[in-house]
Amino acid sequence: MLCGGTGPSQAATPEVQEMCNQLKADMEKSCGKSFTVFEVIEVRSQVVAGTNYFIKIRCGDEEFSIRRMEGSRPPSFILCLES
Repeated sequence: MLCGGTGPSQAATPEVQEMCNQLKADMEKSCGKSFTVFEVIEVRSQVVAGTNYFIKIRCGDEEFSIRRMEGSRPPSFILCLES
């Protein structure tokens, strides 16, 4: 792994899906629409001065969003609303 680079993609766990489900309403509000689907597809992590998690979420039939979350470890995530 490249120092400061992201690790390989990993399948989403039920715990990550549940954390993201709790943030769904905030994401819908920031995007200005309701999602017909809300499924975590994959997760990548990046170790810098802490850990960043990049989470790919399927939020429509052909629509995806990648969100960055910061935290020392799951489930202590803080949502950073970035597209």
